[in-house]
Amino acid sequence: MVILAGALSIATACAPTFQNHGYIPFEEDLAQIAVGVDTRESVVAAVGSPTSTGVSGSDAFYYVSSRFRHFAFFAPEEINREVLAISFTEAGVVRNIERFGLEDGRVVVLSRRVTDDNLPDTTFLGQLLDNIGNFDPTTLIPEGI
Repeated sequence: MVILAGALSIATACAPTFQNHGYIPFEEDLAQIAVGVDTRESVVAAVGSPTSTGVSGSDAFYYVSSRFRHFAFFAPEEINREVLAISFTEAGVVRNIERFGLEDGRVVVLSRRVTDDNLPDTTFLGQLLDNIGNFDPTTLIPEGI
């Protein structure tokens, strides 16, 4: 019985877990929004506050939802993403409603700046071991003793 319980706990420990992040409005709530008629205020009243807004804060509302799979010690993997973009005219009226998925996204490569240490490619332990023969104990004794 103990072996069976142990095997069952090991099997369930390796099962993936899922986490959901964000919010996408329901289709029936989105159906209340009319392109060319509704404003920012009526959109917020119908579907709630957006996850994010456009750069200027007034050109679009973005609702983002993601689903991540966590498995054992591996890094979490995003398996689903949905972005709902509601864009507005300069007068604040809904211009367009678009949906984007994970397949529509792009990977943005960020530059990484690393300071070079000007040391050869050796490990810290290797540097310590390389200095074993370079020690002169006479430098520790003050002159005149």
